[in-house]
This record gives sequence, C-alpha cells and structure tokens, in this order.
Amino acid sequence: MVHNTRGRVSEARSRLLATATRIFYAEGLHSVGIDRIVAEAKVTRATLYRHFPGKEDLVVAYLQGAHEMERDGIDKAVASGLPPADVLRAIAKSITGGIGSAHFRGCAFLNAVAEYPDPAHPVHRVVLEHREWFRSTVTDVLAQIGEAPPEPAGRHFVMLRDGAMVSGCLSDPAEVCDTFLEGVEGILQRR
Repeated sequence: MVHNTRGRVSEARSRLLATATRIFYAEGLHSVGIDRIVAEAKVTRATLYRHFPGKEDLVVAYLQGAHEMERDGIDKAVASGLPPADVLRAIAKSITGGIGSAHFRGCAFLNAVAEYPDPAHPVHRVVLEHREWFRSTVTDVLAQIGEAPPEPAGRHFVMLRDGAMVSGCLSDPAEVCDTFLEGVEGILQRR
C-alpha cells in the first residue's frame, strides 16, 4: 500500500481505485481503458503507474477491495452471536440486498472470471481465492448448524448464490431473491 508522509493511504491511489471500481463494475474490465480511469480520477498516467504497475494490478486491487467489503459484512454476521442458522440467513440476506440494489450488475468475481478465463492469470487466481474463502466460510457455518457432511451443502449454497447473481441481472430481482432465500431454507431444513 502506498502511503504519504503522514502515514495515510495516498489520496490519488484512493481516487484511482474508487474510480476503477465504479467503472469496472458498471462496464466491465477489458472495455475500460487506462486513459479513462486516469481522466476520471483526475490524476496523471505517471501517478497511476506509481501506484499500480499495470492495468491488471488495478483490476486485482479492485477485486481485493470487493473481497474485503464482502468479507467485512460476512465476518460481522459470523461474529454477531446469532445462532448459526440465523448467521446463514444473514449472509443470504446480504446477498439479496446486493441483488436488489439499484446498480446491481452481477457478481464482480463472476464477471471478472468471464473476462479472465486463464486459471494461471492473477485476476483469475484472485477470483478463485475469494470463492474458496466464501465456500469455506459458508461450510464452517453449516458445520456449526450440524449439517453432516457440511461440504456438499456449502457447495449447494455457493451454486444457489451464483445462480441468483446471474439471474438477478436477467430476471425480476425480487423474484430471484425470494427463490434464493427459499433455496437457503431448503438447505437448512435438510439437517
């Protein structure tokens, strides 16, 4: 992380990342050029390259920021002291909250992996790391509920989430959210 002399995150870096995040999520990764990000962030190309050696480094930082935001929300649910089934419901509600938001454009990670299909590419690897963390977290909650074995139910939850993320862009978001929440309740009722 780049810091200024007072130890704070560079304002230019923050502007670059906020601008890239907004545009990448709304329009896609490959379709957005560095010139546009630099112009909208009101920084020079040299400033961009001082903070991010290349566009893919900026894409990775964007995805890492999305991961941290999602992780913070889920960590709060996990640490809430709620019974594990309610923690899983809270995670599901946070997902439906995103799907129902005004500017929802799908899952940032699923969108990114569609543009970077090579498993060896750094962007693809960030997506896989995020998905592994998410699946593992959900599986841990299911294990606390008493789901035996929790791994298949965790994979089922992730698949339901993936389907809801895609369908939320293509269908009525309210209907998609209801169907997703019904699927989560189905997972909980099987235990």
